[in-house]
Amino acid sequence: MTVSHVLLPLAAYLIGSLSGSLLLGKLRGVDIRTQGSGNAGGTNAFRTQGAKFALGVLAIDVSKGVLATWLGLAYAPPAGREALPYVCAFAATLGHIWPVWHGFRGGKGAATAMGAIGTLWPIALPGLLALWIASLILTGYVGFSTCLAALSFAAAALVVGGDAPRTLFAIAIAALIVFTHRANLMRMRAGTESRFEKAMLLRRWTRRHGA
Repeated sequence: MTVSHVLLPLAAYLIGSLSGSLLLGKLRGVDIRTQGSGNAGGTNAFRTQGAKFALGVLAIDVSKGVLATWLGLAYAPPAGREALPYVCAFAATLGHIWPVWHGFRGGKGAATAMGAIGTLWPIALPGLLALWIASLILTGYVGFSTCLAALSFAAAALVVGGDAPRTLFAIAIAALIVFTHRANLMRMRAGTESRFEKAMLLRRWTRRHGA
């Protein structure tokens, strides 16, 4: 193990700890952890601050996943060239969830993981996004749709095989996303989870046309 094996994941974690919603919130004079669901992620940013604010949050959170993963790809020593980018990607996601700069209270990791996946396995990203959108349209549950996409990512990595670091990363990310959304899943099971009604286009269409 070299110094790079420690410093690169640490740098990735610190990059991941830069929360988009909290950084932009400071410019607006708000802390979204005191509003809505109390989560510092893009969904709560959208519900409490609006679409423009949420798009800014999403851009930052996805970009830091890309940057942290790129560090692993660009500077990994020969001995860790295959696995270290995945370690950096996972470290950045951990930083987003438990950010050292913000009292270890961050988001749920999906946007940063998406940036990492798009960098490490770009061919998988369109399918995952399509599945997420389809699930959201049909169910209206953001958390459930995110978990479904994450589990599908793990399943795809297992089916394709041939890349052990990628498979381990996919399984770890899926487990982490399900863990951070556990309260959403519990509320969904209890029938108390909020739906994103505006995204349920099929239901809105059938209501409009009396189907």
